[in-house]
Parts: sequence; structure tokens; C-alpha cells
Amino acid sequence: MRGPLGDIVVLDLSRALAGPHAAQMLGDLGARVIKVEHPGGGDESRGWGPPFVGPDHDISTYFLAANRNKQSIAVDLKSDEGRRLVERLVRQSDVLIENFRTGVLDRLGFPVGRLHELNPRLVILSITGFGHDGPEGGRPGYDQIAQGEAGLMSLTGPSKDEPYRVGASIADLLAGIHGAYGVVAALYARERTGRGEVVRTSLLAAVAGVHSYHGTAWTVGGTVPVAGGNHHASIAPYGAFRCADGMLQIAAANDGQWRKVATLLDIDPDDAKYATNRQRLAHRDELIAQMEKSLARRDRDDWLTALADLGVPAGAIRTLDEVYTWEQTRSQGLVVEVEHPVLGTIELPGPPLRFDGAPQARHTAPPALGQDGEAVLSWLAERER
Repeated sequence: MRGPLGDIVVLDLSRALAGPHAAQMLGDLGARVIKVEHPGGGDESRGWGPPFVGPDHDISTYFLAANRNKQSIAVDLKSDEGRRLVERLVRQSDVLIENFRTGVLDRLGFPVGRLHELNPRLVILSITGFGHDGPEGGRPGYDQIAQGEAGLMSLTGPSKDEPYRVGASIADLLAGIHGAYGVVAALYARERTGRGEVVRTSLLAAVAGVHSYHGTAWTVGGTVPVAGGNHHASIAPYGAFRCADGMLQIAAANDGQWRKVATLLDIDPDDAKYATNRQRLAHRDELIAQMEKSLARRDRDDWLTALADLGVPAGAIRTLDEVYTWEQTRSQGLVVEVEHPVLGTIELPGPPLRFDGAPQARHTAPPALGQDGEAVLSWLAERER
């Protein structure tokens, strides 16, 4: 597969989700990604499930989610032979990705200084739980722990007394996304400096990096945001509402949109309680109750059609099976077909980027453990000649 990073080689020493997701993103952009896994089981996410699929029900769909467009080579990093092979791979790589606990890579014989001795142009992406330094640097981090520590759970759920985790492993995934764009920036800088650098991010940084207006509510406004369920903290009406046969979402982000919603639902848009966003927020519970009383008269699809005709943003709340069979999802390349060595033709969630004018990308299936050992060694020998 070719792409914007078609001449870049990524050495992926990471496992689980944050690092593999970053490497997968670079692979989606055309980079050759060589995933180094321990011979005794490989990436631990190979054992995470259910669901497991395949004839022996031993292939993790979790692993399939973060490892497309990669080659797998089995290497014991604690052995002399394994370390020598990694040294050879480092010399021929542009990027190294790792998410070990702080100090582990050093103990394996690959501190940053050594890596840059082997390859001064190497860009190193290091992803940790809470940062590599500071009073809690090196602390292990997993997604849900980071969601709590970084404040996200306090913003999620029906109320401040019931904090919820975000359903997706969002801290891991955001760390991967931040890491991938940091790598691309470092590769661009390398064109000027001729040298690689270390890019660092963490689960803590990834979540704090998307606090956005919740963060400034505290840092500037002195207000601590709390969970507000399915309704926006700063805009009304903006959230999920019950109708005759379920729920739909309506987002009236300005007074013009509000007037259209109010007229449709037989609510006086000039009622003093609702005339401006500030007033609507102050009377939000009453507004929600009045809107849901009107919405109860008709089914979701009827309301969505009427709101669309008015140009008011609105939508359904889909389950994942509905999302992946939705023609709009498929039209955006968000489902890709690959040939898996055991499963045959399967569909995977696709990459979120498209490039106008570029040919449609061809993707490869997540690899079996060590399946590309011979191919990688052959490629490596050719590069070294």
C-alpha cells in the first residue's frame, strides 16, 4: 500500500491499544509497520475477549481492531539474539513506537541515547500512563484509571454523583492519535534538522488535551464542571429527548435554530424563560419536560424528517450494527475489506482520513503472530546491502 508515508518504516514495539493504534494510523498512511512481538503469546491483546473468532475461537477481535496494515515478527527482547535483531531494525527504521513503563526500554538495553547512536534520524514515540517524569512519572496507567484521574469520568454520566467511564477506551485511543500526529510533525522537522527526536504523550495528557471548554470553565471561570447526562453544559436545547418510540437528539446551537424547534413543537419561542440561551439553560429541566411532552406525539423518524426539513441538526442514537450497515458510514470508507489468513474475507473499521484525488487504499489484515518473520528478515537484509 502506498500513501503519504509510503517511504517511512515504523518499528512497533508497543502492545495493547495506545501504541498499536498510533502505529496503525501510520500504517493507514502508507508506512511499513513492523510489529515486534514476544514469541510466547505476542501482544497481550491477542488474548483479550470475548468475542473470539476463527475455527478454534482463538482470534481476538480486540487485536484485529488495532493492528491492520502491519507485519508481525516474533522476537525475544531479553535474548542477545533478539536485541541484535532489534538493533538492525532500528538502523533501518524511521520511527520507533513504545509504550513500556518508564525505564523498561532502558533495562532492555535501548535507552534513548543508544537508539540515537544506532540511528540519529530515528523518531521515537513514547506513550506512558501519566508521563515519564513529574512526581508520579512512571506510574502504570490503564484506560479507565486514566479516565478517572484525568477528570473525564467526572464529566460523564447522569449526575455528579454517578461518574461513568466513556464506553470506548478513549484515553488509549486519544493517546494513539496524539502520538501519531506528533510523529508526523517530528518527521517533518527532521527534513530541516536531519535528526530524529523523542515525542512523548500519555493517557493523562491525551484526556487533559480534550477538556476544551470544560477546562477553561475551571482555569478561567473558576467553575468545576460536573456530569450533566445527555444534555450539553452550555447550550440548550442540545441533547437526547424521548419521543413516542424511543429517543432522538436535537442540537439547537443558536436562537434561530431554537425558534424553528419551538415552532415545530408548539412552544412559544418568545416565552421569557426561553428567549435566549442563558434563559433556556436556567430553565432547562422545564424546557426538556415541555419538549418531550410534544415529542411524545410522534415517532422518531417523523420528527427527524421534520427537523431535517427545517435545517435543524438532529439524529438517531444508533447501535454499532446500525452504524456499520449505514450507507453513509460505508460511503466514507469507514468499513474496509481485508483478506485474513485464517478468517478469509473480513470487514474492519476503516481509517478516518481520506485524501482527495488519491487512489483507494488497499489494506492488509492484522497479522498472525510472527507470520512475517521471513519476509521482514529478507527485506532487512536487502536494506542492509
